[in-house]
Amino acid sequence: MLREFDEMSGLDSAFVGCFPESPLDEAVARARSSLLNLQHPEGYWVFELEADCTIPSEYILMMHFMDEIDADLQAKIARFLRTKQSADGSYPLFHGGAGDISCTVKAYYALKLAGDDIDAPHMKRAREWILAQGGAAKANVFTRIMLAQFEQIPWRGVPFIPVEVMLLPKWFPFHLDKVSYWSRTCMVPLFILCTYKVTARNPHKVGVRELFTVAPEKERNYFSHVKTPLGKAVLAVERMGRLMEPLIPGFLRRKATNLARDWFIERLNGVDGLGAIFPAMVNSYEALDYLGFPKDHELRATAKEAINRLLVIKGDTAYCQPCVSPIWDTGLASLALQEADRYERDPETRAQLKNAMRWLASKQLTDEPGDWQIQRPELPGGGWAFQFGNSYYPDVDDTAVVAQAMVQARDPELAGNIERAGVWIAGMQSRNGGWGAFDADNDHYYLNHIPFADHGALLDPPTADVSARCIMFLANLVDEHPEYQAVIDRCIAYLKKDQEADGSWFGRWGTNYIYGCWSVLIGFEKAGVSRDDPSVRRAVAWLKSKQRADGSWGEDNYTYHDSSEALRGEFHTGMAFHTALALIALMAAGEANSAEVKAGVDYLIAHQKADGLWKDEHFNAPGFPKVFYLKYHGYDKFFPLWALARYRNERSLNA
Repeated sequence: MLREFDEMSGLDSAFVGCFPESPLDEAVARARSSLLNLQHPEGYWVFELEADCTIPSEYILMMHFMDEIDADLQAKIARFLRTKQSADGSYPLFHGGAGDISCTVKAYYALKLAGDDIDAPHMKRAREWILAQGGAAKANVFTRIMLAQFEQIPWRGVPFIPVEVMLLPKWFPFHLDKVSYWSRTCMVPLFILCTYKVTARNPHKVGVRELFTVAPEKERNYFSHVKTPLGKAVLAVERMGRLMEPLIPGFLRRKATNLARDWFIERLNGVDGLGAIFPAMVNSYEALDYLGFPKDHELRATAKEAINRLLVIKGDTAYCQPCVSPIWDTGLASLALQEADRYERDPETRAQLKNAMRWLASKQLTDEPGDWQIQRPELPGGGWAFQFGNSYYPDVDDTAVVAQAMVQARDPELAGNIERAGVWIAGMQSRNGGWGAFDADNDHYYLNHIPFADHGALLDPPTADVSARCIMFLANLVDEHPEYQAVIDRCIAYLKKDQEADGSWFGRWGTNYIYGCWSVLIGFEKAGVSRDDPSVRRAVAWLKSKQRADGSWGEDNYTYHDSSEALRGEFHTGMAFHTALALIALMAAGEANSAEVKAGVDYLIAHQKADGLWKDEHFNAPGFPKVFYLKYHGYDKFFPLWALARYRNERSLNA
């Protein structure tokens, strides 16, 4: 496949200047120019990564937990929170979604801490909505832990997670190695906070007892959500463990505490923070405080700086991102620009892409220790993280995207980076033929039934979207590495088996079935799966059936809550992001000349903004389906360019 790309690139000179001026050409040129202008001088792109109101609310809660209140920043975050409230008083997990009780409880508490009067109309609406859902006792585990720390509910209202969990042997049903990276980085400092029942300083002694339908100390249904036999059994064991906790020897507790402390300090990750994700950073910051690290200690000061680097401040409003996405943004932006410049060889574009590749090459992780090595101890490193720095946790998905961009850059200086990435990706394949995002074979599904895991996102099993991008990249290397063909074939078999009955694929890391189809069809194209393959034709038929009357595509995040076939690929409005994905997917399946693709292209051209870009209002990805959603602010900037550029190139080749 690498040879094929090179041969096609040999046509570059023949196509330079051959495109007639047209709305399509103008749209591509404007979008390319705008995207290039957004590149950082160091070579990367990074766009805002917005989550629901849980994260900014938790920032205010952290300030009061630590008694480190920045009144001006707090006012800006509170102003942001007020703008996100739904008409019914609730706070949704994504724009236009249904209210979520946990998010609404945190937002209400944060606003009250910020000084909002509980009788103000917006607070009254939020409170009435929470009470109508059964009160704050119905909130999820992480929200109830926060309420226990602020002394609003008793500790029996949260799962029993003693720090001695750190001492469990690997064969035990629960072990850190059995859960996802995001789970373990959040949990380890949380073990300390919960074991020692660390309480918030809460200097103004603000409480939210008005959010409960039953007095918190009398509530007996904190775990009413636990329904499965396994969950109930674990809950019974937890209750027994809580009763026996006084019998735990002091030396054992100290040993476990020291082990937990050393584990998360080893992974603190400098100014990028523990796991490079906000919840883990906050837990580690608060744990450092409890463990006696003074405010001016280097570790604690750096941990706080890592959190503050996630802030987005715009005038009189501010919010906090869950993490940042420079590697992902740079990889995808590069793929879009490479498509736009496939036959033109624009000097400016080529220079900025070279700068991007140079920056990405400097970020590859090779000999650094990482938790992925627990499952693959003999595998040499070669991946990339998602964030600026996250050396313990390279991301399989990012690695595949970045390495694909490097292949297409056709720069001999990147050969070593590509080779290392291929070895690492191939070695991270799970036994079922697919790939998870950060670990191999992280599929102990029974753990999603324990009381702590009411969010259902404790694991990192293989998914179709990540897996498809892995074979997209590996297919470039099979000429020199024929051993990768067996790896690719196992994945193709996995993907065909994972296809939904209606022809779509579930999208774990992007919304949702349209994203899944885009992922798999571009992977199939690179891997040489015939465009006449039944799985491809079913996916094409499904995508075409979901096109809206105006030529666009859109999909609701609600499909993660109700996956009924009738709801998949449906939304009340078109989105540039989803339209672009559908177009790229259809063209990968040989549908460039179809009426559906033409209509989608016309939609994108008609909805391009004056600045050359597009503007989607809605969230476009799950962090964790059903509980946490994201809006990648770059998706409506580089995906439409990618789609329009490919369409232009396909038209020219077929002219």
